[in-house]
Amino acid sequence: MSIQSLNRLFAVGLLLISGWAATSVPLARGQEEFSRKAKSKVAPVYPELARRMNISGVVKVLVTVSANGSVKDAKLIGGHPVLANAALEAVKKWRFEVGPQESTGIVEFRFDPAQ
Repeated sequence: MSIQSLNRLFAVGLLLISGWAATSVPLARGQEEFSRKAKSKVAPVYPELARRMNISGVVKVLVTVSANGSVKDAKLIGGHPVLANAALEAVKKWRFEVGPQESTGIVEFRFDPAQ
């Protein structure tokens, strides 16, 4: 087998694995992947530019929640740049249950121009 064939096989394998991982645990709009429960959520404002361009997709944000339940930090880890700021601004306004210590998790926002 040539190196080019091995590279193709490897690429196809990675695509299959990533596709399986992406569809194995679908999350609802704005649902967090960590154990801290959100007490209040603010929905992101769909950007007008994204609406005009008919942009949809998922934005993933890494959120650090302080012990008192406020969002300490939020960083974009994936998603369309036109949608990113709306997701970051919304999640910074979320409030979580009080916990014994700081925690970190991923929040996904699904944007659909039809909604």
